[in-house]
Amino acid sequence: MKKAALHNLGCKVNSYETEAMEQMLIEDGYEIVDFHDKADVYVINTCSVTNMADRKSRQMIHRAKKQNPDAIVIAAGCYVQTSTIAGLKPEDFSCDIIIGNNKKNLLIEEIHKSIIDINDGVAEYEEFSHFVPKEHTRAFIKIQDGCNQFCTYCIIPYARGRARSRDLNSILSEVTSWVEKGYKEIVLTGIHITSYGIPGETELIDVIEAIDSIPGVERIRLSSLEPQVCTKDFCERISKVKKICPHFHLSLQSGCDATLKRMNRKYSAAEYKEGCARLREVFNQPAITTDVIVGFPQESEEEFSESKAFCEDVRFYEMHVFKYSKRHGTYAEKMSGQLTEKVKSARSDELLSLEKEMSKEYRSYFIGKEVSVLFEEKIEINGKTYMTGFTKEYVKVAYLLDNSEMDLENEIRIGRITCFLNDELMLFEI
Repeated sequence: MKKAALHNLGCKVNSYETEAMEQMLIEDGYEIVDFHDKADVYVINTCSVTNMADRKSRQMIHRAKKQNPDAIVIAAGCYVQTSTIAGLKPEDFSCDIIIGNNKKNLLIEEIHKSIIDINDGVAEYEEFSHFVPKEHTRAFIKIQDGCNQFCTYCIIPYARGRARSRDLNSILSEVTSWVEKGYKEIVLTGIHITSYGIPGETELIDVIEAIDSIPGVERIRLSSLEPQVCTKDFCERISKVKKICPHFHLSLQSGCDATLKRMNRKYSAAEYKEGCARLREVFNQPAITTDVIVGFPQESEEEFSESKAFCEDVRFYEMHVFKYSKRHGTYAEKMSGQLTEKVKSARSDELLSLEKEMSKEYRSYFIGKEVSVLFEEKIEINGKTYMTGFTKEYVKVAYLLDNSEMDLENEIRIGRITCFLNDELMLFEI
């Protein structure tokens, strides 16, 4: 039997697509083996969100060729997509085939030739056959691909192409199939799901409401959103969705208007804050998380201080802090005023310290509160066995098992959070 190995880098969208490609290989008669084993075909789904992601992508491609020089090495995804636009060929990556971001569903029929597709202009959403996800409790559903925003620091619109949305019936069909397999939580994901929409037919909120009506769905969680989604209508409608998880990841990038303008973000700090206020009006203590970039070109000490003060004022549950990474082919790459790594690291440390403080403050609110938890896995702490899981707000908790053989995986239980077990976990009692 032919053997195939896959390796994924990057976001949940990439993970979704890697699992879909794995299923296609299985259906074509391949045995799936560990990436470190010898295989006849290696598939690396690459990422290009940072320079580090580029480097890891190159390393995994070279590793595959080194493990079996006679194997067919296939490089897919954002890193090879953007590099191919720059003129590189498969041999430049030490691989045999390059598969563009809008052609991964053609893996089997195109396995003996190179495919490049930058999806420039209008294109249809790339459909995959249903497959079995690796997660045991949450099913990630890709509803959208591509991005039209063209932030000055971001290579993704060039790697993923223009925004395109999945047909609602296709989404509901996949959700139903996962519910029938026992999945309780549905996570809607995409490159820019805020832009989801089929003109004259559906918007993102319509998708959420339709999934809410499917029997067996217990939770609906959203991946990263843009603050513009938080209109009065959206917030009012989503507050009525019974199964929605009040956990909203709203990308900020900077709390300083001057920096936001250089980033080509489509909102002001005040508009962002207004969106957060709307969510807090319709939900009790929603989890609002975000991304922040430090050290963007020309970011002065005053601008950084303004951004930090804004974050402190909004009081996020979690912040993902990124040091600005120069991406070849982006507008920001050519900007004057590039900052040193030393400055970027110092600013990153400041925000991470603030993030730790705000995260503990947010989680402390739930001590003594009744919450529902979807359990995921067992862990050992100091010789004791705990079952860990997440509240709807994505607060991670641990439940001490009386019997180490007891298994609550994929079960939802209602109980109270009593205290912090450690920096990462809160103790939960049923």
